Amino acid sequence: MSHPPSPARRSVLRGALAASAAVTLPTTLGAAPAFARSGRPAAPWGVQAGDVTAHSGLVWVRSDRPARMIVETAATESFRQARRWHGPLLGPGTDLTGTTRLHGLPAGEQIHYRVLLADPDDPRRTGEPVTGTFRTTPAGRRRGVRFLWSSDLAGQGWGINPDLGGYRIYDAMARLDPDFFLCSGDSIYADGPISATAALPDGSTWRNVTTEEKSKVAETLAEYRGNFRYNLLDDNLRRFNAQVPSIVQWDDHEVRNNWYPGEVIADSVTAYREKRLDVLAARARRAFSEYFPISTLPPGDRNGRVYRVMRHGPLLDVFVLDMRTYRDANSPGTQASDPVGILGAEQLAWLKRELARSRAVWKVIAADMPLGLVVPDTTEGRPNFEAVAQGDPGRPLGRELQIAELLRFVKHRRITGTVWLTADVHHTSAQHYQPSRAAFTDFEPFWEFVSGPLNAGAFPASALDGTFGPERVFVKAPTASNVSPAQGYQFFGEVDIDGGSGELTVRLREQDGTVLFTRVLQPGRVGQ
Repeated sequence: MSHPPSPARRSVLRGALAASAAVTLPTTLGAAPAFARSGRPAAPWGVQAGDVTAHSGLVWVRSDRPARMIVETAATESFRQARRWHGPLLGPGTDLTGTTRLHGLPAGEQIHYRVLLADPDDPRRTGEPVTGTFRTTPAGRRRGVRFLWSSDLAGQGWGINPDLGGYRIYDAMARLDPDFFLCSGDSIYADGPISATAALPDGSTWRNVTTEEKSKVAETLAEYRGNFRYNLLDDNLRRFNAQVPSIVQWDDHEVRNNWYPGEVIADSVTAYREKRLDVLAARARRAFSEYFPISTLPPGDRNGRVYRVMRHGPLLDVFVLDMRTYRDANSPGTQASDPVGILGAEQLAWLKRELARSRAVWKVIAADMPLGLVVPDTTEGRPNFEAVAQGDPGRPLGRELQIAELLRFVKHRRITGTVWLTADVHHTSAQHYQPSRAAFTDFEPFWEFVSGPLNAGAFPASALDGTFGPERVFVKAPTASNVSPAQGYQFFGEVDIDGGSGELTVRLREQDGTVLFTRVLQPGRVGQ
């Protein structure tokens, strides 16, 4: 399947860039960009679309002052016979952000949209429109599906570096013209301050764009909001957002490294005045819902949850997990009973139910943490584990019990076409899980593919836990820890589903788009 960028889409990107020209990287290091304020509202942070379906989608914007959000959609970039949507009033209660739901859209079509911001006191006074585009989900399978995934942005102190052109990986991803981008979590590093400079091993200096909110760990709502705004200072990311809709999940760094519900930060950790993680998580969750268009979070869903299933025609369902909000405490993971696990009982029941109902050829399980890779939690010196695996290759214990239950369910219900995509560990790899190699054998074989980071420190490959019989078929990772993006090791993954054969091809790619590894999976199988 080939998706060359259309002339219309390239024009949209030029328009989006021109409309966001008020945001520029500072010429004086350490100074935040200044936003020009005319007499009309402006949207210098660009636009983005999310959770697109066959007939609907969400469009997001942030204004530089109170404004009424208006969205126009059309079949072409000329916006002839445009349809108008009246969105919310953007004010300080949502940090001047807002999302408008579009509905009644044609399936399988390119949708051009533009966002206008109107003066609340004079609707005739509107700012320069900001344009974007997305494709709705096709009703049939002929066209196929292509999407990308990755995670980890501005981590370990490696932020927007103007010397390197900022987050260049987004331009490489945009050239593939995907139907959507799956952000697998760690979309910000709220616990990672960004300083003006950092020393590199070769004696050179890494330079960062800096802002006040990124000068310390985030604790207040304003600081969490500032972390999301920071990434939108990057030209590459804003162009990408205008071209490619997103499906976003979260993990730990949207709040704090390795956090879990009920955790209390030790008094010895002086960087945090607020010690209660439940308080910090509530603030982070609010900012997260304000800065991404997510259908199951406010304002679309007042109850709010990150986990959801996004259906992309007959070929694909994406099951977006939340392995952070409902987990039990990080521990050595040796308990023989663990009813909470990493998903919580309610989310596990939901996932089983939705997998059993799915009629899609492929069921992608988007996990923000890996299954068989050992991820220690050394926060404050605790000898605990952060993900599912705990390094013991024997029978399932701790959180492994919940995953064993899910894998058993998939096998006995004969659910075909399951593939696991994940990130978190700051390297790229492919693992094949096989009962003949495992201590727990009541499951069918499956693949787990890992990608990331987008722009963060890279780390050595994680150890494998043999409980579910993983074999690492491919890996690319540095031998040192926290290798800067200037040295490479930045990754994203691609999934390409052929509309004719139904074959699913996974490609693991480097920052510039170079293919490192390819695997083709056949449809209609319980195990691969």
